[in-house]
Amino acid sequence: MAELHDLTAVEQGELVRRREVSPLELTDHYLERADRLDSVGAFVTLTPDLARDRAAELTADLAVSEPYSPLWGVPTAIKDLNMTAGVRTTFGSAAFADFVPEVSDGVTLSLEEAGLVSLGKTNTPEFGSPCYTEPDVAPPAVTPWDRTRTAGGSSGGAAAAVAAGLVPIAQGSDGGGSIRIPASCCGLFGLKPSRGRISGHPMYGDPVGLATAGPIARTVRDAAAMLEVLAGRRVGDPSWAPPPSESFLSSCDRDPGRLRVARFIEPVITDSPVDLECVTAWEDASRLLESLGHEVVDIEVPLPREAVPTFETCWAVLTALSVVPPEKEHLVRPLTRWLTERGRAVSAPEFGLAIGAMRRYAAAALTALAPYDAVLTPTLATPPLPVGAMRNDADPAADFEAQKAFTPWTSAWNVTGMPAVSLPLHWTPDGLPVGVMIAAKPAEEALLLALSAQVERAAPWLDRRPPGW
Repeated sequence: MAELHDLTAVEQGELVRRREVSPLELTDHYLERADRLDSVGAFVTLTPDLARDRAAELTADLAVSEPYSPLWGVPTAIKDLNMTAGVRTTFGSAAFADFVPEVSDGVTLSLEEAGLVSLGKTNTPEFGSPCYTEPDVAPPAVTPWDRTRTAGGSSGGAAAAVAAGLVPIAQGSDGGGSIRIPASCCGLFGLKPSRGRISGHPMYGDPVGLATAGPIARTVRDAAAMLEVLAGRRVGDPSWAPPPSESFLSSCDRDPGRLRVARFIEPVITDSPVDLECVTAWEDASRLLESLGHEVVDIEVPLPREAVPTFETCWAVLTALSVVPPEKEHLVRPLTRWLTERGRAVSAPEFGLAIGAMRRYAAAALTALAPYDAVLTPTLATPPLPVGAMRNDADPAADFEAQKAFTPWTSAWNVTGMPAVSLPLHWTPDGLPVGVMIAAKPAEEALLLALSAQVERAAPWLDRRPPGW
């Protein structure tokens, strides 16, 4: 007989709607698991009292009203980069180890407004910069498929929590791959939405437009349901993606039609070797797409290597925007300090020119990809690496290069603003998950979800569960 955590998030929401399980029962179930089973570094802070109080309110509401979202009453968790009023929010940094914000950001508010119950804050590296999750404020986040290996980053805690069955679904954020990287490491489905799909309210802290929130889930439908919750503009947003013509959840049930899928495997941002397992995953995914009736076409890399220094300039400036009180700067990690110094060395005109150059590189890539409905690459260049394999406090420049070699494709779609997903379609002989990445045209999340759901039906992964599930 299936236990509650065996069910998908949408199935749990349906049980709540039918009054077969209460939000409080679900919350107690997952709090017990999070307390007992978090050997994966999923949480920085658990908030059991707040979660039970919220779940009790929702349970009482069931007596007088109908749930108004497919995830109403379902437990989740909030990434420790997202401000949550009254809850410790460290941004993955010892410099903010005791910080408790007075306001919540738009992502937190959207989850609360849709009736989800947060169990606490999920682990993230300092200011979300590295693609591994090894902060000073919590243990490393590891993949439950092998607890000696990284869960990826920067949404490593969120992915570890979902993969280990500590929450059914979680929100992450992605400025260079930070949803798709941990999804690949943890055997999950992760979706980076289009630029402007989800509000950056109230801080609007990314003037470049690289970063966005998005869902990390066990199934495509669960991710679509959370995207439904997170999407939409708030008054004051500087820009937004056009609203979809159908619900994201319903798009999972339609045939995507016959698509033209471009593919390439040459790394975009560095000359790194590609592990044979990642090549196999990409080749197998290509054959699967062809078997589903799609045309798969080899293309040249749409972003030139000359774009990399421009991206790095913007990335360093964004890191420097994470302002630390002067008396606490000694607590900042060497990588963050190195990137911050690089960012502070960039003049205002240089930064403006870099943003303009990024826009032009993105426009050229979008033009080159215009004849295609989707683009297929590996997600990562290797299966999940051992904890500490990329981190190099003595040589932050080498640390940064190791990260680039690990994830040489994901940031391309942050530059273009295209939606992109990592699908868990492959496992190595020793049981490590390997994702493949598909991107679509800007604002085409519905098509991307329809295609992903079609792939999931053809090669289902839900019944794959890690040790300790």
